[in-house]
Amino acid sequence: MSINDDILRAGRVAVITGAAAGIGAAAARHFAGQGMRLCLLDRDSDALATLAGELDADVRTVIGDVTSADDLGRLCETAYDAFGEVALLLNNAGVTAGAGPYDDLPAWRHQLEVNFFSVLTAQTLFAPRMLAQEGRGAVVNLGSKEGITTPPGNAAYSVAKAGVKVLTEQLAHELREAAGTKVTAHLFVPGYTWTPMNAALKPEGTPKPDEAWTPDELLSYFEVRFRRGDFYILCPDNAVTPEMDVMRVRWAANDIAENRPALSRWHPDWKDRFAAWMRAGDPNTDRKD
Repeated sequence: MSINDDILRAGRVAVITGAAAGIGAAAARHFAGQGMRLCLLDRDSDALATLAGELDADVRTVIGDVTSADDLGRLCETAYDAFGEVALLLNNAGVTAGAGPYDDLPAWRHQLEVNFFSVLTAQTLFAPRMLAQEGRGAVVNLGSKEGITTPPGNAAYSVAKAGVKVLTEQLAHELREAAGTKVTAHLFVPGYTWTPMNAALKPEGTPKPDEAWTPDELLSYFEVRFRRGDFYILCPDNAVTPEMDVMRVRWAANDIAENRPALSRWHPDWKDRFAAWMRAGDPNTDRKD
């Protein structure tokens, strides 16, 4: 038996934000396949109703926006009124549209409201009730590799996802100190996954790139790592291996440790050294996979 088999189990309850499409919809289908009951939130009422109608599960839906504390409160009340408990909260909803480091303050605020403050609000609502319920539970927050290695190009998105990483690390520590393993926290970091959000960045009609995983592949990988209790669920794809991810993370951390220029991986004086580092492989890599 794995550590979290009692959470992904028939009859337990999963709550998912941004559930109508992409990773959220794949998660709903995946958890329904485990026999779990579901409480789903999305702004798109038609898409959410269509998904709910396709699921062979006991489902409650809430039409709402994750930037609204009232809507997230309704989600929490709906889940507990209907089912009396929550085994898994998946804070999945997000946007990519952002801004550079010194422009477009409204875009910055929207990015942070959707990708960071909604996560904070949801876990503030759910975590105390999950601690008080009888069964174990878990909070899973959707991060991003852009919140870890912080590449240039979309500063607002990287800042928001870096905030989610730190927030989830802090949550994991506080939950462990407060109640051991009663409620745990996990950072779910997809690789390149072909979702409507990513497809929207390409010309209309673009087929799934060979490099990308499907959301269903992503959820299968997530399940293995979650069941064994991993906190960092850093997912590969068809182009980036787990070993490559580890090396990129180590390189980013070494910018601080070695006092290199900011984002040295993309710096003209350092990019060749980064390429050589990747070709040579990292002798310090130590993974359980």
